[in-house]
Amino acid sequence: MTTLTDHPHHGVELEEKKTPADENELMVDARGFVEPDNNAFGHTFRAYDVESTRQKSVEEFYRINHINQTYDFVKRMREEYGKLSRVEMSIWECCELLNEFVDESDPDLDEPQIEHLLQTAEAIRKDYPNEDWLHLTGLIHDLGKVLLHPSFGELPQWAVVGDIYPVGCAFDESIVHHKYFKENPDYNNPAYNTKLGVYTEGCGLNNVLMSWGHDDYLYLVAKENKSTLPSAGLFIIRYHSFYALHKAGAYRYLMNEEDIENLKWLKIFTKYDLYSKSKVRVDVEKVKPYYLSLIEKYFPPKLRW
Repeated sequence: MTTLTDHPHHGVELEEKKTPADENELMVDARGFVEPDNNAFGHTFRAYDVESTRQKSVEEFYRINHINQTYDFVKRMREEYGKLSRVEMSIWECCELLNEFVDESDPDLDEPQIEHLLQTAEAIRKDYPNEDWLHLTGLIHDLGKVLLHPSFGELPQWAVVGDIYPVGCAFDESIVHHKYFKENPDYNNPAYNTKLGVYTEGCGLNNVLMSWGHDDYLYLVAKENKSTLPSAGLFIIRYHSFYALHKAGAYRYLMNEEDIENLKWLKIFTKYDLYSKSKVRVDVEKVKPYYLSLIEKYFPPKLRW
């Protein structure tokens, strides 16, 4: 096991945060985790237009992603991977498996995934000490990236990581590198290229197909293995890469009342998911017992994947 050093406290207050009454209250509460100005590369976060070798590879990733993520493709992938017939393993075993991968779509991070998972979880834990489900959600939110592993079909990165968005309706212009959707077969298909497409207003995000990747896959794993995480935790897992919604406010017309409530927690989570990406290290062995206890509380010992 790699020896890791402790991380600083970043001026975090160890106080109980109550569930905010409305979305505006959620967004102004910045008393805890301090958002850094720059990512690990010295650039601003999610700066997709900065000239660098890293940025060029990220843009190429999104070009391929936007061309290939079609409505029919997503339906096929959900049907195939929804069978959960590939592997049986625990949540922690999956965390360790992710150590082999770096997310090519992320302009802010080039560390193995378990580093980011623990950074996110520990930052949340300090600001929201009594919301243990949120700590665990921070730890596991990216575990669907095991789709990159040979045991899971070794899917290409464009089918696993990156921002997600609805398919079956028009691609909103707020989606990063939107220009490449023009080469997507659905772009000129009248069944899929209108504002609502195959959906109805207020239908609920649960009834909307999202581009296929690690978000939806882990949601299927958690749901079918009967996780006892609250609805907000499952919502965060499923939509944490849906930046067009929780950053740009797009596609809100597809949401129902439950989505609106859960979005409040997702907006809290996003700050930690995005801005905890740094070169600061976490002592894995020190925090492991705590997270194993949460896994035991909310998941069975072994899960079908």
